[in-house]
Amino acid sequence: MSRGPDAATLLRRALDRHADRCGITVTWHGVLSRRWASATFVGAQHRIAATVAGTGLDAWIDGLDEVHLQLRGHLVADVVVTMISRAEDQAELGVEVLTVET
Repeated sequence: MSRGPDAATLLRRALDRHADRCGITVTWHGVLSRRWASATFVGAQHRIAATVAGTGLDAWIDGLDEVHLQLRGHLVADVVVTMISRAEDQAELGVEVLTVET
C-alpha cells in the first residue's frame, strides 16, 4: 500500500504550481530533506536549489516567505531564501523550508 508522496515532493509540486501561476519557470537542481522534530511538532527541513526565470522574478522571490503553499498532510511553517544570484530575468536560488506534519 502506497503512502503517497512525501513532504519534499508535495513542496516541489506546490512551488511549481505557484511559479506557473506567476509566469515563472523553475528548473530544479536538488531538494535535500531531513526529518525534524521539536517537543510538540514533527516534520522536515528542506534545502532547495533551483534556477528560476521569468519577467515577474523579483516579485515572486520577494513573496516566497508570504505565499500559502497547500501540502496535503503538512503545513509550511517557514520559508527563507538563503541565496540569490541574479542575471537578467533569471536567478539561481537557495531556499530553506520547514514543513510540519498535520
